[in-house]
Amino acid sequence: MELLIKNALVVPMTGDDPFMGSVGVDGNRIVYVGAEVSDAERVIDAGGKVLMPGLVNTHGHVAMTLLRGYADDLPLMTWLEDHVWPFEAKMTGDDVARGTALGIEEMLLGGTTSFVDMYGFEERVAEEADRLGIRALLGAGVLDASIERYEETLRRLLVAAATDRVRAAAGPHAPYTCNPDTLKRVKELAEKYDLPLVVHLSETEDEVRMIRERYGKTSTEYLDELGLLGPRTIAAHCVHLTDGDIAILKERGVHVSHNAQSNMKLASGVARVTELLRQGVNVSLGTDGACSNNDLDMWEEMRAASYLQKVTERDPRVLPAYETLRMATVYGAKALGYNDLGFISEGALADFILVNVDTPHMQPIHNIVSNLVYSGKASDVDTVVVDGKILVEDGRLL
Repeated sequence: MELLIKNALVVPMTGDDPFMGSVGVDGNRIVYVGAEVSDAERVIDAGGKVLMPGLVNTHGHVAMTLLRGYADDLPLMTWLEDHVWPFEAKMTGDDVARGTALGIEEMLLGGTTSFVDMYGFEERVAEEADRLGIRALLGAGVLDASIERYEETLRRLLVAAATDRVRAAAGPHAPYTCNPDTLKRVKELAEKYDLPLVVHLSETEDEVRMIRERYGKTSTEYLDELGLLGPRTIAAHCVHLTDGDIAILKERGVHVSHNAQSNMKLASGVARVTELLRQGVNVSLGTDGACSNNDLDMWEEMRAASYLQKVTERDPRVLPAYETLRMATVYGAKALGYNDLGFISEGALADFILVNVDTPHMQPIHNIVSNLVYSGKASDVDTVVVDGKILVEDGRLL
């Protein structure tokens, strides 16, 4: 055994109760979970810490760390057309690489071990993800104006994202920025290269109105008619959904990424997360980019998601702590296409974190999951392991 974590309060996210015990790693897999302590090449004493799955951020634009604080307090279309897109038009591949490195460092230090992205120069995002050791699903972004060059864009990404840890995806921006011909071409290329798909969907009332005026359908109906919705699709936001839209998402097996803080900051509205989960749709959590959040902190995202549903539904029982933590771990891993990630179990991929709970704001512990979701902070993360490798130790990026 290469690595053993002992004396940890293990939160397995398998449906089993938390327990005091040890977790052993060989290669990139968890090979032991239990109460015993055995020999290993490296032993870490996790006294005073929780061992739990790493957090999974299922929607973002990591290089937008460079736009943090650049265009705040604006409506979405003004924000995009007058500020964000003109800025991004001047960005080079080197800029994207720098912004990506900054964002990955922020995510790792806060306990995020996997993320989903959509941007330009996505091959540079793949290079940084590979270099820094994080797990990623990376969507090459495309708008109508760039569809003619899109196959070459995908080929570059596929060269850079060619491992199980760093994977490629197709990334049509949104229904209102991609016409039917663009979306049909993206679908063809996704099928040709066997790629999952990430897309913004039903983010604002303006989008839904625009699509209905153009095509006589909701955004969800529009994408469904074109064949873009399926079990390998991650749809971000999904704020303005009809009952029929939810039925389509369920039937197609689409994964929804809920971005509570971005939706609040841009005044996009409140997604029907409780109803989506009730209907059996897989809903995970994402931060969106650092220009609309303005950080990549999944701890804040968990808290905001839970509280927002409670106040909207006027029911403190909805989206309880354990379900919220599942959204940030198990459901996120499922959205990325993994069935061996997001929980602590023998045979699972070794992506986990140690969280320091020996702090005033985490004491006393009546319910450790409640403490993690409602009191946890990114700064509580002590150790981060991805694919069996220690990337953060004692709160320092290695």
